[in-house]
Amino acid sequence: MANNKSTVRTTTIRMTEKPKAKTNAKASRRGKPMTDREKRKAAEAKAKAREAAARKAKRRKARARMWVRFRNSGIMHWIFTAIGAVAILAFFYYFFIRPYSYRWKPCYGYKGYGVCLPVNFKVHGIDVSHHQGIINWEAVKATEKQKYPIRFAFMKATEGGDYKDRRFAENFSQAREMGLIRGAYHFYNPNSEPIRQADFFISQVKLERGDLPPVLDIERKPRNKAQLQADLIKFLHRLEQHYGVKPIIYTSYKYKSRYLDSPEFSAYPLWIAHYYVDTLSYEGAWQFWQHTDYGTVPGIEDNVDLNVFNGTLDELQRFLLK
Repeated sequence: MANNKSTVRTTTIRMTEKPKAKTNAKASRRGKPMTDREKRKAAEAKAKAREAAARKAKRRKARARMWVRFRNSGIMHWIFTAIGAVAILAFFYYFFIRPYSYRWKPCYGYKGYGVCLPVNFKVHGIDVSHHQGIINWEAVKATEKQKYPIRFAFMKATEGGDYKDRRFAENFSQAREMGLIRGAYHFYNPNSEPIRQADFFISQVKLERGDLPPVLDIERKPRNKAQLQADLIKFLHRLEQHYGVKPIIYTSYKYKSRYLDSPEFSAYPLWIAHYYVDTLSYEGAWQFWQHTDYGTVPGIEDNVDLNVFNGTLDELQRFLLK
């Protein structure tokens, strides 16, 4: 037992002494001076690093000089000028040419009032407001001697719950005197109470036998679609109750499909606005089509909306108030 203990102690001492020997060996190697070969390698490495840094600095200076020459040469000015010109042309085309490119298309159908008229429609008309200024209705009436006479005219009467078009009374009476079929429309405000708007229109518009039915002009986007539809039905019912005829609904092609998709609105005559197309592809019944806002009509200085009736003159006569 004694010999065994002695052996264990001896082994333990030897195991703890070996790492000290290794540590001392490493320390002695670190403190050893560099050889000539190692010195040459270190010097070469430093020289290569200095050369690389010098080349990098030289390239950086060359790029800087090149940029200065490029900037001072005027090329930058022309590049930015070209980019700006392209942007302006793109903006002008997108907002002022593309939507109206139909105006400059070759007209293979009927040419009249400065535009290409829809084919196979015999009854033409206009719609006006104070924007057209003072209208010479006698000159408008004289178009009946032309190939495409103006037969009817819609006029803006009211807007919202308290606005009356300042040219309505004169336009409405003079169109009647000239023997033109006349109609009146209300520009609807979705943010105003519907019955108030209907009553205001009724108070300003006295329709007579031979006039077109009253018109609801709806174009403004609503805050709530369901509320808009409910309010419009109230408005239409109020006008129908007073005038004894279903009012006409005027709206755009997109507005009709987006906001007036309820079956209730299909029961009313439709006056649809869809510009700069050869044909109206609306799937459903319609009575009037506003096909352009760029017409030129004798007696009217400004551009005017042009419309066609979807039928014959006799059919239009049967459509009027009795």
